[in-house]
Amino acid sequence: MPEDRPEVADVFRQFGSQFLEGPGSGSSADQRRALRDIAICRTAALGGHKKECTDPDCDHEEISYNSCRNRHCPKCQAAARAKWYADQAACVLPVQYFHVVFTLPDKLSSLALQNQRALYAALFSAASDTLTTIARDPKHLGAQIGFHMILHTWGQNLLLHPHVHCVVPGGGLSPDRLRWMPSRDGFFLPVRVLSRRFRARFLKILREHYIAGELTLAGKLASLAEPPEWERFLRSLQETEWVVYSKKPFGGPEQVLKYLARYTHRVAISNDRLLRLHDGSVTFSWKDYAHGDRQSTMTLAATEFIRRFLLHIVPSGFVRIRHYGFLANRNRAPRLALIRQLLSPVDSVESEISESPSSPDDNEDEGDGGDTREDRTLCPKCKRGHLVVVAILPPQPSPFHKFLHRSVHSHDTS
Repeated sequence: MPEDRPEVADVFRQFGSQFLEGPGSGSSADQRRALRDIAICRTAALGGHKKECTDPDCDHEEISYNSCRNRHCPKCQAAARAKWYADQAACVLPVQYFHVVFTLPDKLSSLALQNQRALYAALFSAASDTLTTIARDPKHLGAQIGFHMILHTWGQNLLLHPHVHCVVPGGGLSPDRLRWMPSRDGFFLPVRVLSRRFRARFLKILREHYIAGELTLAGKLASLAEPPEWERFLRSLQETEWVVYSKKPFGGPEQVLKYLARYTHRVAISNDRLLRLHDGSVTFSWKDYAHGDRQSTMTLAATEFIRRFLLHIVPSGFVRIRHYGFLANRNRAPRLALIRQLLSPVDSVESEISESPSSPDDNEDEGDGGDTREDRTLCPKCKRGHLVVVAILPPQPSPFHKFLHRSVHSHDTS
């Protein structure tokens, strides 16, 4: 990346205080914490360590600052992605895989902002129920399937666009678990049937939350507290076409792993999409899907950029990556062993994975997970000595860090 290209952290450091004292004064504790963590990631504010070369004739030294480890930080996701990639290699089967996307209508965006935990959980529940139920129907596949599901809440323009990506092996276990029942070549399940079921299931859950009084309806949504208005709102959602999209199947296990690793640890925008930070504005690249995936640029005021980024900070403890069916964490290993036995004499997935690279293609986000040197301790200058830690550097909070820390702490205790 050219040196003059900004990072998300640069925007946060320069304009975070202005945002929190102005349009972001009502930000949640989770949003403030993410803003603080990303701003100080890999800076002296978090401390670090100093390394020196062991060769007496070499004067090379390196200082490395600690990572914030916030799951919304663009810098911290590459290392987490590489680890996840390695952990999931044993779960990939030698079958065709499909990519299905369930998207909430734009009419639900404001409600989702005020009720993130409830509506995002409903999105997972409705989408997983839809896939499981339709796949189990003998008119379609008639099998128990397994799949990974990943929540994304953003569009390319950083506005709210809640949707889940589902990566699904093309087939499932027969009801008696004695056969592997493959899907048709190049086709998984009919998207129109999926869409109808998804809409009905989600609206049922939404109605249950409303009846139980579990939804926040403030500001421009206050009128929905009146039952007649709520029913009109539900009817408008019922009359809306809900988008369920099924992409072409993946080419093989290697592509599945790369895709999964790239999507599971993606954040709202990666640093390499930022082009300029100038005169209080941020310019970034984006793909305009409404006009043939045209590559465009967008310029926003820095405070508006921060506001849009923070829309996608999910509530603390909310799980964005979930696994279902025979890929659910419980009983996953015995189920996969059974499926591989049923698929034999098909070559095992290990033989296919062994030819894949040791880490995913990190061409979207940056981080410290992409070093492929055989010996990471070898001095890059003299190539003889090794780098060893000679000092631990304590945190050195900056005035900006102190301001953000006070902001987060005061909001937590308010």
